[in-house]
Amino acid sequence: MDPLEDPDGMTVAASAQQRALAEHARFVDENLPRNFRANFIHGVLGMTGFRLIYAPTIIPAYLLLLTGSTAAVGLGAALLQLGATISPIASGARIEHRSHILPYAIRVGSMMRLMILCLALAGWFLTGSWLLFATFASFLLLGFFTGAQRVAFQMLMSKLIPIRQRGRLQGYRNFAGGLIAAVLAWVAGNYFIADEWLGNGYATTFLFAFLLTSAGLVVLKTMIREPAAPVSRPQMPMLERMRQFPELLEDRAFAGFLVVQSFATLARVGGPFWTVYAGTLLGLDGALIGGLSFLFLGSDTVSNIFWGPMGDRFGFKIVYVSALVSTIAGVVLLILANTALPVYIAFVCLGVGASGWMLASTTMVLEFGKQEDTPMRLAFVTTVEGAIAAIGPIAAGVLIGITGFIPLFVIVLTALIAALAVLVFKVDEPRHRAPS
Repeated sequence: MDPLEDPDGMTVAASAQQRALAEHARFVDENLPRNFRANFIHGVLGMTGFRLIYAPTIIPAYLLLLTGSTAAVGLGAALLQLGATISPIASGARIEHRSHILPYAIRVGSMMRLMILCLALAGWFLTGSWLLFATFASFLLLGFFTGAQRVAFQMLMSKLIPIRQRGRLQGYRNFAGGLIAAVLAWVAGNYFIADEWLGNGYATTFLFAFLLTSAGLVVLKTMIREPAAPVSRPQMPMLERMRQFPELLEDRAFAGFLVVQSFATLARVGGPFWTVYAGTLLGLDGALIGGLSFLFLGSDTVSNIFWGPMGDRFGFKIVYVSALVSTIAGVVLLILANTALPVYIAFVCLGVGASGWMLASTTMVLEFGKQEDTPMRLAFVTTVEGAIAAIGPIAAGVLIGITGFIPLFVIVLTALIAALAVLVFKVDEPRHRAPS
């Protein structure tokens, strides 16, 4: 029946939705302390382990050790991103119609951690071409499950944590996890790797990352209390849902945000080569890897103390702008550096920028548009990022092999400036919008 011919039916449906939203809000408030603690503990342990993998220090140095090739460093980073390009849309389609998504999040999180264990086992028990094959395959699958996990876990956080507290949760979580990760990265570089603990220091580092991230997943599974989704989309085939993506871009600010993310992701292709470049200037060894990891992760960690509360109070656009400015400063310092001091300062700036970028980009996307479209907005953004990041590192590695590091850094700097310009002039702060 035409709703215009049945206004009472429209009123009943609207009333039912209001009751569902009110019940969801009540459940969230009642369980907020428990869910906040669970997300915090899980995040601390997860950040500690995953930052050892994704920091632009240990993995690039490991690949350079195995292959002696900057192109191989780029290939490893590209495989991580290629995997993350394939899975987000499928993950969004799997969860946007579900009332509860925690079981799915636990499954993909478990597979992600299993890939880190595979890196460790390959390092201990394989050699030669088999080691390279297993390592690159683990990167591809790790990226695949990372993309799926990002959509699921960010959506889970949007259900459990009110917008007024997401910045604090992520900021304090990243601070505590990053502090531990910075210390562990220093230990890994100066002891695990330098002294070849258990016969292979890199494999030992990966094992520690696996144990820490797995412990965090156990905490999340046992402590979380998830409410039923107050609104959700009907289930539909993934290809049919993908044809609706242009509707998401009708929001001009979200379309601008996607452009910013694209430029910022293009700039991030330089990340795996920061440490390699520093090694050409200062000599790449375990002590340098440990020192640069400590500075990068330490500055990343400390900056979360003010990034999170700043985002909660003012919105995350200002956090994003500040993060891009800090990253630009870091790249300029690297280009101009010829001694140790500017290199160390550059890694501090890059760490500060990385933490602000991560916090702002993953939180702003939750605030655009309708709540029921959140999984697919997350999937759309993650897929675009992954596609750019999958191609970029390989091209960057080849470019370095042909022309050296400086042309790449100039391209990165140009992309960062473009991202900053679009963000400032084309993207409004979603926090200041009237509720839809």
